[in-house]
Amino acid sequence: MSTTADLLKGAAELFPDEVVTQAHVRHLDLPQGAGKFALITLDNGLDHTKPTTFGPQSLANLDAAIDQVEKEAAEGGIVGVGVTGKPFIFAVGADLKGLEVLKRHEDAVAIGKGGHDVFKRLASLAVPTFAYYNGAAMGGGVEVGLHCTYRTVSRALPAFSLPEVFLGLVPGWGGCTLLPNIVGADRAVSVIIENSLNQNKQLKSQQVFDLGIADAIFDGADFLEQSLIWTASVLKGTTEVVRAEVDRGEAWDRAVERGRFIADGKVHGAAPAAYRALDIIAQAKNGDLRQGFDAEDQALADLIMSGELRSGIYAFNLVQKRGKRPAGAPDKSLARPVTKVGVVGAGLMASQLALLFARRLEVPVVLTDIDQERVDKGVGYVHGEIDKLLGKGRINQDKANRLKGLVSGSLDKAAAFGDADFVIEAVFEEMGVKQQVFAEVEAVVPETAILATNTSSLSVSEMASKLKHPERVVGFHFFNPVAILPLLEIVRGERTDDAALATAFAVAKSLKKTAVLVKDAPAFVVNRILTRFMGEIQNVIDEGTPVETAEKAVEPLGLPMSPLVLLELVGPAIGLHVSETLAAAFPDRFKVSPNLAAVVKAGKRGFYVYDSGKPELDPEVAALLVQGDTALTEEQVRARVLDAVAQEIGLMLDEGVVAEAQDIDLCLITGAGWPFHLGGLTPYLDREGISERVNGKRFLTQGVASIPA
Repeated sequence: MSTTADLLKGAAELFPDEVVTQAHVRHLDLPQGAGKFALITLDNGLDHTKPTTFGPQSLANLDAAIDQVEKEAAEGGIVGVGVTGKPFIFAVGADLKGLEVLKRHEDAVAIGKGGHDVFKRLASLAVPTFAYYNGAAMGGGVEVGLHCTYRTVSRALPAFSLPEVFLGLVPGWGGCTLLPNIVGADRAVSVIIENSLNQNKQLKSQQVFDLGIADAIFDGADFLEQSLIWTASVLKGTTEVVRAEVDRGEAWDRAVERGRFIADGKVHGAAPAAYRALDIIAQAKNGDLRQGFDAEDQALADLIMSGELRSGIYAFNLVQKRGKRPAGAPDKSLARPVTKVGVVGAGLMASQLALLFARRLEVPVVLTDIDQERVDKGVGYVHGEIDKLLGKGRINQDKANRLKGLVSGSLDKAAAFGDADFVIEAVFEEMGVKQQVFAEVEAVVPETAILATNTSSLSVSEMASKLKHPERVVGFHFFNPVAILPLLEIVRGERTDDAALATAFAVAKSLKKTAVLVKDAPAFVVNRILTRFMGEIQNVIDEGTPVETAEKAVEPLGLPMSPLVLLELVGPAIGLHVSETLAAAFPDRFKVSPNLAAVVKAGKRGFYVYDSGKPELDPEVAALLVQGDTALTEEQVRARVLDAVAQEIGLMLDEGVVAEAQDIDLCLITGAGWPFHLGGLTPYLDREGISERVNGKRFLTQGVASIPA
């Protein structure tokens, strides 16, 4: 029979690069004469930018610390044990790098069992145990506290979550079993399922307390001191901790059903993690912790060995690492300072950009347009959005006044842009119009000013071709809604110089956007892939496949919305325009759908009406559709769509549109809301064998977003 120490030793040998967390034990006398207390501090010896994690050696260190305090507790030397973290960080869970290297199911079981065996010792000590959530706590960091008798939380805590389902795992060190038994199933479902699938939403400290996860909340400045005073009063019996009774009746079952409804709405059955977590929560109703922990071990191991988890970790690393260090970006020292921004246009997109620049850069922003009414409307929109932020308490009155003061409008481009460092156009998507706008702007801006275009599909090089200084023109393509989608495609034209490019990347960073360097190719990355994807859906509808069949065909991917709902969000007219651009560039692979053209001509906003609350084909659109007599099955549609996309990505990589397949995935995740459990798209195409069938090779080497060979 393997001991915990054996399990952890074996796991540590598989993971020699672990950043090891120490578990320091110190003793102190509690206030009010409550007795001697042992405090375990989790600390990896690095500053708060390198959060504390639990790899196998780190778990072994905590196990050794518990050995020590267990002996002291049994001998009556201490009255309690506390666990806390280094400044600003409690602990953020399992070390994901360790999971990536696992190749065998039994090694994955050891990781789950090792965590359980260590953490549950905190619940079986001869004295009460206390978790002091002093800083960021996620995953296993939250779970180690759930095994303690009592918990306190700091008001300064920046983030608290069980994000495992978001990544393709379950909270497997006690979370699925303990949390519903502490706060009830409904609240547990909110934290484990709903928040995770809602882009890994974090809890604030007050919510941690209000949910009943923490028994007390204290200010950050003297958090540990106040926690120890509270601990003393609990141990002396002067403070009684009262928790709401957990409803183990129908309310528990309803909570699990609510979780399944949320999971179906988000991943459509395409990713297993949420459903495995819900099965364990359902089972936890009987309060049998050992049974729950065993179920967590199995679920954790199964999911660690799944493609979805590897894709989830890959996606997480893309966003957290590659997204912060864009491939191919020039030296940042070449970037020019930006002290004033000009926006050409005052429509909705231009106004969203003006708001973003004002909020993030906090420099003057001036909008221009063809008449005063449009300018006033654009400035009014920005001011109105600032008032909404004020109303929600996101900013104070002083900040609101300052931001409003930064945003103005003018009909005179010379007056507006004469001292601007960065001017972005967001006018009608037509080459002649954009060339004329840039000619007018170039005549009045300083020689060092950068000219940016928010074009979604037109050639940046052609746009700059008639200017005296084409080297300062750069593509700066945002995604709608601007405030929500993080992606910014930065496009290098044929003559764009390094200074312009470096400035664009510096501005993107200030805007808190994920910037990806893209070659000046038709429709760049996201729109090209989505247009090929949507184009094949449109093609099969035109040929005779029922709309419902075409839509349902891609449901197994678990996309955030169906293709035709996405078309509605983008706008059929924009979709048509991009398909026309791509059909002109690549007529052998892209064509313009006559049915889509008819929908746009009729002024329809989409294919659906929502009279019943759910999407139904608009009868007026149905009357417009002219279809052939070739109806495909869902499987045939799906194969055709995915083959087409695999081909397009292969061609884009051959053309050097981006540096690597990783950039394609980063663009889809941050610009199109593509699910983390797919890892973007290329891991899915690899996993399903589509890449090799279409292109003769995988997009990613074995072991990247997949189990190592």
